[in-house]
Order: sequence, then C-alpha cells, then structure tokens
Amino acid sequence: MQSDLATEHLQVIRILMERSILYRRALAPMMLLTGALGTAAALVGGWAQIGAEEAGAHRFVVYWLAVAVATLSAALVLVRRQALRASEPFWSLPTQRVVRAGLPAAGSGLVLGLMVYGVLVLDPQDAGPWRAAALRELPMAWAVLYGCALHAAGFFMPRGIKWFGWILILGGWALFAGVHLPAVEWVGLREVSRCLWAHGVMGLFFGVLHLVYGVYLTCTEPKALAA
Repeated sequence: MQSDLATEHLQVIRILMERSILYRRALAPMMLLTGALGTAAALVGGWAQIGAEEAGAHRFVVYWLAVAVATLSAALVLVRRQALRASEPFWSLPTQRVVRAGLPAAGSGLVLGLMVYGVLVLDPQDAGPWRAAALRELPMAWAVLYGCALHAAGFFMPRGIKWFGWILILGGWALFAGVHLPAVEWVGLREVSRCLWAHGVMGLFFGVLHLVYGVYLTCTEPKALAA
C-alpha cells in the first residue's frame, strides 16, 4: 500500500515537472482574464456605488461573490479550451492536487463572505459593526485567503505563483494594519467613501495585480521556453 502511494507521488511529481512550462504558459491568459474582470468589476462597483447606501453593505458582499463565481467559470472555460487544444486531460491527477491544495483557503473565503452576508441580512438591527467590517476588513481578508490558496497551490505549480500569493498576503496584512492606525479616521468617512475604498481594494488585489502578473508571464514566456 505504501509502495503504491509512493509510486503515485513520484508519478505526480514527474508529470508536474514535465508540464511546468505548459502550466506557466496557461497561467498568463488566466491571470490576464482574471485581472481584466476584476478591474472592470471594481470600476463598475465604484461607479454604481454598490454597497454605499445605508445598511446596504450586504450588496457589496453579494456583488463580489457573484464576480468571483463568474471569474472562476470563465477561467475554467479558458483552461478547458487550452487542455483540449493541447490534447491534455482537463481533470488530470496533477490538476486535482492543485485544486485540493488551494481549496481550504479559497473555501474559507467563500464561507466568510456568506457568514458576513448572513449577519447583515438576518440581524440588521445589530449589524452596525459588521457593515463597517464588510467594507473595511472583508476585502483584505479575501485577499489574504486567496493569497494563501495560491501559495498552497504553488507547491504543485511554477514557483512564481507562490511569490504572487505572498504579495497578496503581505499586501492584505499591510492594509489591515494601515486602516487600524490611530491616524486613520475610518469612522468619520461617509458611506460613499467607504464603498469606493472597498471596491478600490478589490480592484487592486483581484484586478491590477493580476494584470501585472499576467503581463509579466507573457513577456517572460519565451525565456521560460528557451530554458
């Protein structure tokens, strides 16, 4: 039994090493797609002021959860098309390992969002602090958990994805510390300002940074292939 398990691990490692360049090449369009959708969603959300109305923070949560589902669906379609074009299996053993590695952190982000939404909707009378948290701490928590998911998946993917995960994690930590500095008067901000700030944070982490990483992967792809 142990021998079969060790053989399976070695097979996965060998396949991952053989396909490392292929996975890196597939990451570039996925990051560009995710970054484009994230940036557009942040601009639309800020322009429409989704979540800015009084007791309307739950709309911000629903909006970004819907954006996450739409982005994930588009990414899956893109990956499947790439797999078919390269005559590769879509749900291969290495892909399963990658998904299982990132699932705990990514799932925690989903559960956290649903929990905040539930409190805001089911107990609106006592949800004052939660409304502030939905527009202040929640975007940073999502960024950190997403970064943890990428970092975990990076053990089965090209090394750069782990560094990208660390950028999201450290960025989320830094913003969390920044908004809690004594000099930051968050309480005095208007609802519109809080809303714009929250959409801006989401656009930075899930939009602009993904675009930058996607451009980096695209520009350095020939070097990776040459290596």
